[in-house]
Amino acid sequence: MMRAHKIRLYPNNRQATYFSKACGVARFAYNWGLAEWKRRIEAGEPVNEGMLRKLLNAIKREQFPWMNEVTKCAPQLAIKDDLNNAFKNFYEKRAGFPRFHKKGVHDSFAISNDHFKVEGFAVQIPKLGWVRLAERLRLEGKIMSATISRRADRWYISIQVELAGNPARARENQAVGVDFGVRSLATLSDGTVIGGSKASRRYGAKLRRLNRELSRRRGARKGEKQSSNFKKTKKKIARLYAKMADARADETHKLTTMLVRNYSLVGIEDLDVKGMMANRRLAGAIADAAFSEARRQLEYKSEASGTRVVVVDRWFPSSKTCSRCGAVKEALELSERTFRCEACGFACDRDVNAAINIKHRALGA
Repeated sequence: MMRAHKIRLYPNNRQATYFSKACGVARFAYNWGLAEWKRRIEAGEPVNEGMLRKLLNAIKREQFPWMNEVTKCAPQLAIKDDLNNAFKNFYEKRAGFPRFHKKGVHDSFAISNDHFKVEGFAVQIPKLGWVRLAERLRLEGKIMSATISRRADRWYISIQVELAGNPARARENQAVGVDFGVRSLATLSDGTVIGGSKASRRYGAKLRRLNRELSRRRGARKGEKQSSNFKKTKKKIARLYAKMADARADETHKLTTMLVRNYSLVGIEDLDVKGMMANRRLAGAIADAAFSEARRQLEYKSEASGTRVVVVDRWFPSSKTCSRCGAVKEALELSERTFRCEACGFACDRDVNAAINIKHRALGA
């Protein structure tokens, strides 16, 4: 089983410059490969990632000598993994035709396992040396690869490890239903309520102020040279977005880890997140809740813990169904926070009622 541990890096100025160069090399190789792949498709010539990597290796010493300033993994893996997967997703109709990568957007580069070494609080990078880590690698197993990326002005390394041994078993005979919500991150069928980070509301005013400030800086207009103050404000906005993302991720990781450690069966709903995001009044709160990310984490963490995750059909009326007698209401307004059953007189919090129904449905699956 594959798992990844993402750790913050603390590079000095020279090391940060190397990372930026490596990201640029990876981006250039991806864009070069995409242009060549597209040209060969239009010409009716055969093409695959192996051919492109061999061609790049043959010409880079003469045409792109600056590529040799960083690890050779950066351009090779950009074509072998990123570009190849992009076309694979396109051919299998999971994504559109690949697009060219832009500078400053998801800057990253990959390193194969035989080109780096992790020891304690440091990682050794080819042609660079040792770079300080914020923490030790927590996972034990065979290291497969690493990806170094930048978010705002911070650098991170994600180390992929193949775990050894059998998955640990969670507690037996304990099931729980989870109702993800906007007011709170999740409500469990036992009545436990987990509050969300509400990062959009907490940092919304500051984000709006910084965006107004950015619009007044020289460089905000198209074609205008960006001033130093424009770049400073832009960096502040990037840091704030990263802070909001960290708050959301922290809440989601704590919730999903708690669920897989304490329950043998977890029932969740198959939510239409894309449709829910269309409501502009709730879009920010829904983004804070990170429903899709919570489901993704539950599914991969359950493999290691032995927990079974059951996804209940999205058309199941969990909120309108009475968890005691099973009667289904014709209508239930969003403002009605207490569920009241006209058939049996049962009353309880609507989110708890929905979570109980999800649990019952998951047990019957």
